[in-house]
Amino acid sequence: MAGKKNRTGIVVFIIIIALSAALAALNIADAIMHPAPKAKFHRVLRNEGSSWNLGSGIKKIRGGKGGIEHSGAYIARLFIDGVIEDSNSTYNQEWLLETIEELKNDDDNLGIILFIDSPGGGVYEADEAYLKLLEYKKEKPLYAYMGPIAASGGYYIACAADYIMANRNTLTGSIGVISGQTMDLTGLMESLGIKSETIHAGANKNMGGFNEPLSQEQRQILQSIADECYEQFTDIVAKSRSMEKSKVYDLADGRIYTARQAQENGLIDSIGSWSDVVSQMQSKGLDWADAEVVDVKYEPERSFYRVLWGMARGAGNSAESSRMLPEAVEKAVTPRAPYPAYIYDAGR
Repeated sequence: MAGKKNRTGIVVFIIIIALSAALAALNIADAIMHPAPKAKFHRVLRNEGSSWNLGSGIKKIRGGKGGIEHSGAYIARLFIDGVIEDSNSTYNQEWLLETIEELKNDDDNLGIILFIDSPGGGVYEADEAYLKLLEYKKEKPLYAYMGPIAASGGYYIACAADYIMANRNTLTGSIGVISGQTMDLTGLMESLGIKSETIHAGANKNMGGFNEPLSQEQRQILQSIADECYEQFTDIVAKSRSMEKSKVYDLADGRIYTARQAQENGLIDSIGSWSDVVSQMQSKGLDWADAEVVDVKYEPERSFYRVLWGMARGAGNSAESSRMLPEAVEKAVTPRAPYPAYIYDAGR
């Protein structure tokens, strides 16, 4: 029986190594065949079922001063989708900031409705997006609509809006901070006869390293980072929701809230459908009534590697095939937010 378990462990290990090597090889090959500067990306815009692919980078085309295709006055549905970090398959920080600036300077753009479907992300990126949206809000109205999840950093960004509406099935809140994660493997390595040492100058230079226990001083360092970011988050919630800081503290214990609970606690303004929030913005005046709604969403350049990986992820969603993809590989390739982070992790 023990021999069978050992063989199973070896097989799993070999599969992990093989898949990791294959993915790395595909990534390298794709980079060679499709080199692209960091700032290159696609902007996908949809309006009433139509789709325009504007190619790599920002391009100015007909219908306004910016690169957003429209005919006359329009409201932008700007997507905040996925983990909020520098760049991943659904979110790009540089693209978002440049797009907000472009919308602010486009005379035909009347306002933005953020469509948020995000568990949160990095403290730096979430705050940078929030501040950029505040700049926009000085010029034009900004609403937020919450999709399936608008938690932690997703809620943080929503706080920039003049008005927040959630779908009745939205999960939001998770007002809290993770300043880092550590894994102490010293006991396991010792039992296996493995010795690992990191030569460093400065008592806390290897803080969080897997081969050294976390000291009490290091715990205090990480806690101080979390506490500072937490104060920043709760200050923003208090200002956005016109709420006493003491009440925010009561709500901000990291838990998530249903849409109904969030409304009852003052974290959002109302519950409704996407058409409800559009109608509300269009009712601001005669100039708004006939304004079209243009979807503005980040989408990276398609490549052989991305298509292949998308197929693998899709296949891995089935119960049978998911058993064939080791969890360690899945976690290794899943985008993780930088730390410190405003992020909701359902698996925590």
